[in-house]
This record gives sequence, C-alpha cells and structure tokens, in this order.
Amino acid sequence: MNHIRNFCIIAHIDHGKSTLADRLLEYTNTIATKDLQNQVLDDMDLERERGITIKSHAIQMEYVHEGEKYILNLIDTPGHVDFSYEVSRSIAACEGALLIVDASQGIQAQTISNLYMAIENDLEIIPVINKVDLDSAMPEEVEDQIIELLGCKREDIIRASGKTGFGIEDILKAIVDRIPAPKGDVNAPLQCLIFDSVFNPFRGIIAYFKICNGTIRKGDMVKFVATGKEYDADEIGILKLDMVPRETMSAGDVGYIISGIKTSKEVKVGDTITHVSRPCDAAIDGFEEVKPMVFAGVYPIDTEDFENLRASLEKLQLNDASLTFQPESSAALGFGFRCGFLGLLHMEIVQERLDREFDMDVITTVPNVSYMVYDKKGNKTEVHNPSGLPDITLIDHIEEPYIRASVITATDYIGPIMSLCLGKRGELIKQEYISGNRVELIYDMPLGEIVIDFYDKLKSISKGYASFDYHIHDFRESKLIKLDILLNGESVDALSTLTHVDNAVTFGRRMCEKLKELIPRQQFDIAIQAAIGAKIIARETIKAVRKDVTAKCYGGDISRKRKLLEKQKKGKKRMKQIGTVEVPQKAFLAVLKLD
Repeated sequence: MNHIRNFCIIAHIDHGKSTLADRLLEYTNTIATKDLQNQVLDDMDLERERGITIKSHAIQMEYVHEGEKYILNLIDTPGHVDFSYEVSRSIAACEGALLIVDASQGIQAQTISNLYMAIENDLEIIPVINKVDLDSAMPEEVEDQIIELLGCKREDIIRASGKTGFGIEDILKAIVDRIPAPKGDVNAPLQCLIFDSVFNPFRGIIAYFKICNGTIRKGDMVKFVATGKEYDADEIGILKLDMVPRETMSAGDVGYIISGIKTSKEVKVGDTITHVSRPCDAAIDGFEEVKPMVFAGVYPIDTEDFENLRASLEKLQLNDASLTFQPESSAALGFGFRCGFLGLLHMEIVQERLDREFDMDVITTVPNVSYMVYDKKGNKTEVHNPSGLPDITLIDHIEEPYIRASVITATDYIGPIMSLCLGKRGELIKQEYISGNRVELIYDMPLGEIVIDFYDKLKSISKGYASFDYHIHDFRESKLIKLDILLNGESVDALSTLTHVDNAVTFGRRMCEKLKELIPRQQFDIAIQAAIGAKIIARETIKAVRKDVTAKCYGGDISRKRKLLEKQKKGKKRMKQIGTVEVPQKAFLAVLKLD
C-alpha cells in the first residue's frame, strides 16, 4: 500500500487538465504510441467535439521513482460548474489533487470552488502552473495569486506545459513525495466505495470502486449495503485504457467489479460493497445528495416510446449520477419525465446523449427552478412546474431560491457585468480586488433569472474573461406570477412559466413575437396570446394561408365575389373549430434565446 498514490486533477474549464493527463500517461508509458491521441481520456464523441470533459475518468499508471515502482491512480475531472458533482465524487476517491492554473488566465471562479471541495476532503494539494510555454503567460503573477490563495511556498509550485511536456517529471516526483499513501487495513472486513458505474449491453452494470479496507478476490460473494442485494464477483480488475482483470485486489486499490447486475436501480453511486460472510460494521459515508438546480420536462416525440425513454434515462443515470427524474404528464405533450439538471449545459448534454447513445428523439420544455408555495393555512409545498401551482386565490406567498454567485473578472468589464446582474434582480454583497486588475464580485441573485441565458451573456460581455460559480444560498419571498401562453384560446402548458411581476409584460410580448416567427401558418388564423390569469397582456396573430377564390371572377357584380368570400369564410371558421396547432420543438427552445 505504501507504493499506491490516488490523485485527481482539478481546474477551471480550459486550463489544460486533459492535455496534462495525456502527457502523464505518455511519460509513464501507460499508453502505446499508436493509441496516443489528444484528450485520450475523453472517450465520448461529444467531449471531443466540444473540447470539454463531461465525465471524470480513472486510469492506472506505473512510475519508477528512485528504483522503486509506484502505482498512480489518476482521475481526470471536468471543469465546468454544471459537472461539479463529478468532481466531488472523484475527490472522495483520492488522497491528493493536482490544482492546475492557466499561466495566461490566472485563478478563476471554478478553480477556487473545486479547491475548497478538495480542502474539505483533506486532500494534499499540489499547485501546477500550466501553459508556461505561451507568449501571453505570466507565471510570476499567477504564482503570487496561488501563494495568496493557498498560503504555500513559492518552491512548492510546479511550472509545466501540457503541450510540450515540460515539468511532467517534476509533477510525477511531487505526486510520489507529497501525496500520502492510502490508509486502510488489508486484513479488516471488506469496505469498497462505489464512485462511478457504466452500463455495458453484454456484461451488465460495471461498478468502479475504491477499496478502503480489506481484500477482494475473484469469485467472492459480495453484498451492496444500500440495496442489500448479494452477487458473485465474476470479474474484478484495474482500469488502464481498457479494463485489466486481476485475481485479488486490496485496500488502496481503485478498480472495477462485474457481477452480472442487469437492473440499474441495484447500483447506487456512493454505496459500499462488503463480503457476505464477513460484512463491515458500517457503510462508508457516501457523497452528499445531489441538488438539481434546473428542472425541465423531457417527453418522447412518439408517445409509444415512453417506456424506452424510462430505460434510457435509467442507463444514463448510472453514468451520470447528477441526473434525477420522475414521471409526469402534460396535456399538450402526453407522458414524460420531469428531470432535474445541474445547469443548462448539463441539460443540453443529457439531451444530446439521449439522442446519440439511445436513439431517443425527445422534446424538452422550458427549464425552471423549484419554488416554495405557502397557502393561506400556512402549509408549504414545493413546486417544480408552473402547472403544479395551486389556484391563485389559495396562495399566501411564494418563495424562490436565491444563489450566492461569485464572478471573477478583469476590471475593464465591471460596468457591463454589474448592469447584467442588476438586470437579473441581483444584489451586490461585496466587491474585492484579488490582484492587480482582477476583481471578485459577490452577488445574491434569484436562481430563476440565471437559469436560462445568464452564463452565455456573461461570457459574451466579458469576451470570455469572466468566470462564474454559485451555490444555493436561501429562499426569499418574491412577487411571482404564472404566465400562460394560449394558442387559439387553448393553454399550452409546456410553454407556461413563473416569472417576476416586473418582467411579465415584456416577457409575454417577446414570447408572442418569437412564436409568431416559429409556428408554421395553417389554413386558419392562429391567435397567440400571453395571459396572466384571465387578463391577456399580449397578442400576435398568424394569418391564414388563403387561396384566392375570387380569381375566376373577372368583372360582374360585387355580390358574386362576396358570395365566394362568405363561403370561404365559413369553411375557415369550421376548420378553426376542428384544427389543431402543432408547436415545433424549435419553439420550446426559442424561449431560452429570447434576446
């Protein structure tokens, strides 16, 4: 065990974690030269296309230091705030972390939040300045920022470049020297922590675990504590680029177990595995429960696909534990699921993965957050969906979730960012200068306001130089009202939203204008209305597609033309009574990009 080191790589988005992981794998000869490619650990097509890490990836390397062989278990983690749950799970399986900071951008919001997560778990932090080969690199200034943040010595900071491979050996030496070996008793009863799982159509569910205590052998009878189910360990092994089977594994090792589990409900991330014959006294403390920030309805385009969608979501949840879902139904869209996501990017990725990995065509409704509704008797209910709102006469008041947001930016962009936050009903809590021309703004803002397009706007205002991080702070009373969209007098519940009184009229007007562009013309007039209760606050009309019925009348009395027009009018009226309006998928997504 003294020769095992478990560590993860944490950083802000785009600071070069995956590239640095490539160099570590190359330097330790874990990967043959023919298999080498950029971001080798990002094995999803989606990750390569977007250049982001979505899943954390575990891999084992071997490194010889001063004549002794060490086993290094590396977990590469995502940097985006929407995947912070992946990071928290990876941190729980490690004893140390490489904190990567970009030499040209310095410390950013997500660097700080991931660092605090690592410190809470008592990890040994090794600070690394990456991309020192860039012309725009400012290693001295970034070192000052790291010293201020961590309180470490200047010589503890390693300068490296993931592109050229500079400093990689120093990093590997630091991992061996500074990160403690895993603690645990090889002879104690077996205790393994499951930190991830994947579904394989041939082998069933494969769980990834870290052994905290004890030894496991191939063929042992094991029990999953949370579900109480017992299985044979058909195959155990370590994670290289592929899975490598082993006969026995003991405390400190990180690996996988295949036990022919077919149903996804039987594996929970954060669960403990132990022996049936000699169980451990207590389960390991798993991870804190994930708190979804954004809720949206996901419905199959073809209603017969409802069960397939359920199976696909269950398989996806194995691989992405931060996804939560429960069944719901909608008058406009039939049966589907109300899904909880950690943010808009997470929602987009889940939708894309459903399409690519499971061939599911889905419609996603307008995202919203959960509100606390108090009725006049003092009862409290949690509402995730505007259609679940009780009658307005019964409501005493509504509370909405507020977040504490931290925005780190260059001083040039303070003005526009402040006006953006104020426009989203934000309150400035404090503003402090971190170093030179970098400033941190702390705001309290309603989560409902930032859910849709805040992050995109922040990035475009600051030319990509502002970083953003947030956590739920509290619930506060707010003047919220339900805005309904009516098509020909029929309410479309998938488009209804809860919004603040001050924004309702402009939001309703913009929705109607946008829908007018997107809904195709029919044989009859379509009225698009925005309503608060019974009061209509905005209206647009999509004109009917009409045939020129008077074309054959060339001259003669006006009454002949009128007769034909009246006949057409009656037909249109009859058609309007039986006609239905199809709302295209683009219309649901258009609400997100209203500006």
